[in-house]
Amino acid sequence: MKTKAVFYHAGCPVCVSAEQSMLGALDPSRFDVEVVHLGTAKNRLAEAETLGVKSVPALVLDNHIFHINFGASLSDLK
Repeated sequence: MKTKAVFYHAGCPVCVSAEQSMLGALDPSRFDVEVVHLGTAKNRLAEAETLGVKSVPALVLDNHIFHINFGASLSDLK
């Protein structure tokens, strides 16, 4: 069974760079990856916040949050 991975970002240069680096490193045979652009999918902000995401870019694997660098806080995206 694949592990669900959700990559939250806002489309900024930091986020795009992290997406290219991180997602290229995840083995597609092991991970089911979903990319969520919180700048355009504002309806997903509450979901990210509930999971514990504080800033983007962030990768969530099995409910473990990995904040990658700092592009924007979730409050900036509201």
